[in-house]
Amino acid sequence: MVSISADLRNRAVDILESGRVLFLPHHGFQVTERERKLLSPSVVGKSKNVSYDPRTGAVGGAVLSGGDAEMLRDMIARFSDFAQELLLALIPRYKDGIVRARASFRPVEIEGRATSWRKDDSRLHVDSFPSAPTQGKRILRVFSNVNPEGRGRVWRLGEPFEQMAKRFLPSIKRPLPGSAALLKILHVTKSERSEYDHIMLQLHDRMKADTQYQKDVEQMEYEFPPGSTWITFADQVSHAAMRGQYQFEQTFLVPGSLLQDENRSPLRILERLVGRALVGEPVGN
Repeated sequence: MVSISADLRNRAVDILESGRVLFLPHHGFQVTERERKLLSPSVVGKSKNVSYDPRTGAVGGAVLSGGDAEMLRDMIARFSDFAQELLLALIPRYKDGIVRARASFRPVEIEGRATSWRKDDSRLHVDSFPSAPTQGKRILRVFSNVNPEGRGRVWRLGEPFEQMAKRFLPSIKRPLPGSAALLKILHVTKSERSEYDHIMLQLHDRMKADTQYQKDVEQMEYEFPPGSTWITFADQVSHAAMRGQYQFEQTFLVPGSLLQDENRSPLRILERLVGRALVGEPVGN
């Protein structure tokens, strides 16, 4: 059972919903001695992550077989349980309605990894799912660094969400009529995109594509050491992963109705800025 002080519980929800990172230096995930052999890039082959779906138990991205594959799945499943227990101990109000989405194990060094600009997580961005529209649900992520060599996970954190949105919104056009339905029919998306999802995806792409913005925007660098856990609403916090290896991550979707103050969410901020509702009827209907 995770032990959380009353003071930390009282502060946690405000820290997260105001667009900050909750850093927990003494609430790390423990890899067992037997599992330590899985801390190797070789478990993923050409992939960068191992994914785990807690709803089905399915694992993707790994190249292991037999007992090692089972051990890897059990390790990530144990982290997924750890992340949920920790989160709900911190913020009990999220319990009824939160969705536990995929978890991942990231054993590959991120620094120097070759990828396209759109998939380059070393560029400042806010999270948005191209194929899985959230319809306004928040993207909350729990991370733990288990690096056995004592190396930290290094992030950059950028400007506040509303400030970033004001910068890029003028260049974002409304989606074409019927585009959301077409994307679903073509299986590009699993459900129809709301205008909110359209804007969030455009913000993600425009941030990453703008090299001058990446260089000039106000930002700070933070290091999360081994044995620590950090939690953030990744759809609100401008972040970039710069260095580090051997990290776990668990994603949760949080409905706006569970938030302490929904007015601080990206959905409500964007609706204020554009002057209209962004979730409801699918785009193009």
